[in-house]
Amino acid sequence: MKSLTDTTTLHNGVKMPWFGLGVFKVQEGEEVVSSVKAAIKNGYRSIDTAAVYQNEEGVGQAIKEADVPREELFITTKVWNADQGYETTLQAFETSLSKLGLDYLDLYLIHWPVKGKYNDTWKALEKLYKDGKVRAIGVSNFQVHHLEDLLSHAEIKPMVNQVEYHPHLTQEELQAFCKKEGIQLEAWSPLKQGELLNEPTIVKIAKQHKKSPAQIILRWDLQNEVVTIPKSIKENRIIENASIFDFELSAMEMNEISSLNKNERIGPDPDNFNF
Repeated sequence: MKSLTDTTTLHNGVKMPWFGLGVFKVQEGEEVVSSVKAAIKNGYRSIDTAAVYQNEEGVGQAIKEADVPREELFITTKVWNADQGYETTLQAFETSLSKLGLDYLDLYLIHWPVKGKYNDTWKALEKLYKDGKVRAIGVSNFQVHHLEDLLSHAEIKPMVNQVEYHPHLTQEELQAFCKKEGIQLEAWSPLKQGELLNEPTIVKIAKQHKKSPAQIILRWDLQNEVVTIPKSIKENRIIENASIFDFELSAMEMNEISSLNKNERIGPDPDNFNF
């Protein structure tokens, strides 16, 4: 991983950037348009949104205005819980595609494992994939038992599992399972919404490398072979977050950071989420 354009190869051969921009809680309109354009201008090629973020139109506008060939970009969105089920997922996909103003998606994810629905939702994703409307399909917030259930019904294995992942929630069992199954793990909320930026161990390592605590955490993600999509609306922070390809954490530093694990979430627990 030497640059922002470096990719991981998903199990179906599609190349996905290791690093991208997340737009959770970024306001529709000028805020999302300017942050996505700033990211693309500064070398980002992966943008992650979701139907429930209500900013797909702004992401689409930014893509259009950015003037980068579509095939160079990697665009992800997600089907929301209320739309899960076979037919409703197919409709939700078309709505998202239309809002984004795109002909196809690079990655489409099931946002949460809604019990009794996600297997039907997955069948819809398999259809979209077979029809060539999306280059890769995956899930988000799936625990090992959700994945085991899905795999027992699925025709096509998920290519990606996007989950909350950071030094306070290292998800080692889940990562080992995904690695065994050839499913790429991806981190949302990699900085724990800023809570980890004052963690003494991370601050100490940051000083040693003359980097910011955020850069240390994001580098730790990549060296753990986890795709990461930090969110920011400020151009200087968008640039800073991505300036992590000119140094490497030692094995000792990686272990120090991993040992901060508390199995502590900032977001909902997928097993106790009010779907």
